[in-house]
Amino acid sequence: MEKFQDLDIYIEKYGQKLIDFLPNLIGAVLLLLIGFWLIKVINRFVKKFFDKKDYDPTLENFIASLINWGMKIVLFVLVVTQLGVESASLVAIIGAAGLAVGLALQGSLANFAGGVLILLIKPFKVGDWISAQGVDGTVKEISIFNTKLVTFGNQLAIIPNGKLSNDNIINYTEEGIRRENLTFGIGYDDDIRKAKEILLKLVTEQETVLKTEDKTPIVAVAELGDSSVNLTLRYWAKNEDFWNLRWSILEEGKARLEAAGITIPFPQRDVHHFNLESLKK
Repeated sequence: MEKFQDLDIYIEKYGQKLIDFLPNLIGAVLLLLIGFWLIKVINRFVKKFFDKKDYDPTLENFIASLINWGMKIVLFVLVVTQLGVESASLVAIIGAAGLAVGLALQGSLANFAGGVLILLIKPFKVGDWISAQGVDGTVKEISIFNTKLVTFGNQLAIIPNGKLSNDNIINYTEEGIRRENLTFGIGYDDDIRKAKEILLKLVTEQETVLKTEDKTPIVAVAELGDSSVNLTLRYWAKNEDFWNLRWSILEEGKARLEAAGITIPFPQRDVHHFNLESLKK
């Protein structure tokens, strides 16, 4: 009998606590459902707002993600508070958890900070061709923690923002034009002036080569090499014309020099054989 009496007391005690807690539980569930619905509505509104404005797509994605996660954190705090947890205790728990997570995820936090710096300083944007961390490629996406590049061979390279923001970056797209520096080697017995005239005529014939006053193509002797006289051909072109122009000039330049009787030598080395027996005498 005593055991049944203890059980009745236990049920009555904790059953009453459960009944008292039910309003908070129901309120927390309703708050959670309404909160998620509001977050979806606000996310749609933010997306429509950015679609109407001409902002940087990278900045749009970053701000949208920040707003989304910020609202979810606020909702979590409200739901936990609704369940009866004191806000002071909750702040202490979140602070301790944040410290532990921060120590465990130092690299991720560095990448996050790097992403913020990239978005603020804007050393590059989506669509730019850059060289960084030993990788060359077109920027496909700049997220909070990493940046994605599509290489020339159509491979996807993912670079952490922490390293990217603290190292050298070459942006080939930003200026809109690029200068090329091609080298043509000719023989020491060939006519330098004639070779320069051929190359300069070739480059000036190209419609896509820029020919403004400060962007005039030039041909000059760059080096007296071991096996050749090296001529440098310098010109400017728009980014979209750069590679096709480079390939065309290299091929046509070699063809025209050879047609004019100008040789394009390759490195040579003279090897002398010694008779060891004769040296011993």
